[in-house]
Amino acid sequence: MSTTETLDRTFAALADPTRRAILARLASGQASVTELAAPFSMSLPAVSKHLKVLERAGLVVRGRRAQWRPAELQAEPLHEVSDWLADYRRFWEERLDRFDEYLHSIQGTEPEEAAAKAERPRGERNRKEGEQ
Repeated sequence: MSTTETLDRTFAALADPTRRAILARLASGQASVTELAAPFSMSLPAVSKHLKVLERAGLVVRGRRAQWRPAELQAEPLHEVSDWLADYRRFWEERLDRFDEYLHSIQGTEPEEAAAKAERPRGERNRKEGEQ
């Protein structure tokens, strides 16, 4: 499966709050469909359908131990999502840093000076500005 297909399936699976809750539960260890269904007001077949979506996305694998089929979290697709998001995070952080520099240039302040000013309590900030 290509990276694009993996991302598409992963984001589609993560789009549903029930599936995100199932993944959060599986982060603490394996669970059966019955255990996964407990916090939800839905049938076991409905939870099984959610699990199938998660399986197709590669986020969950199901084993077989006698009659018990535990579901287990697989983190690899989440790593691919994280890597993909990291590129955009870097892009926006660079843009916001440049925007911050621009704002400070038109205000005539240095970034460190503006940060220190913003950290002071509002009343103290007004007193010090009035003293200058």
